[in-house]
Amino acid sequence: MATDEAPAPPVTQGERYGPLVHRSVRHGAILWIVGVLIFIVGMIVTQLGYTGTGDGWSNYSLTGNYISDLGAVHCSVTHFAVYPPGGIYVCSPWHDVFNVAIVLMGLLLILGVILIRTAFPARGTRTIGLAMLAIAGIGAIGVGLSPEDVDLTVHTLSAATAFIIGNLALVVLAFAMFRDTRWDGYRAYTLLSGLVGLIAFILFYVKVWGPLGVGGMERLIVAPLLLWALLVGIHLARIPTFAPAGVRGTRT
Repeated sequence: MATDEAPAPPVTQGERYGPLVHRSVRHGAILWIVGVLIFIVGMIVTQLGYTGTGDGWSNYSLTGNYISDLGAVHCSVTHFAVYPPGGIYVCSPWHDVFNVAIVLMGLLLILGVILIRTAFPARGTRTIGLAMLAIAGIGAIGVGLSPEDVDLTVHTLSAATAFIIGNLALVVLAFAMFRDTRWDGYRAYTLLSGLVGLIAFILFYVKVWGPLGVGGMERLIVAPLLLWALLVGIHLARIPTFAPAGVRGTRT
């Protein structure tokens, strides 16, 4: 007897998938939406609590500070190579908000990947792309569990994993969307998002920041992936699920 979660019939050559999804896909999409919003709100709240010393040190700057300065556990002068010779004073009293938010986002991203997988045709690019997204989620968790002033090595490796693997995942998933009507209008956007994030990472790494500064360029790495997950989550949450019982998804 067929159920609501029954797989769609196999697609033969020349046919295209569409437009329904498994019910689990909607659940995964909601997890992505919630995860991204938690992280964005967490950043904003932590920035509001960020403090200066009142003796000439500046408060948090979207262009002059790393994103990870928000998660620094201790208030101290930081001497990263990108900062002025005398360093800058980093003090984020609400660091727990940021660190918990990014860990939650990573967890929800991974759970969402598991639930969303059937929204893509069963092919190698789906497996690779979603696995890379899950790895990026692990990287995000590592960033939150290892703040920059607690374990800089693990923190840096975790951030690089999230930055590089996450944006590469979008490039791969753009190819996984081929011949699937559920992704009409999202293939080029997904590819472009991944490429923008990767180019921004290269510029960030070679310290070509321009007017964006180190903080702005770092945000240009992260923003395309976050926006993509949010928009794709909304898109998938709006696609009808397999229903009623016994009715399989249609193909166009």
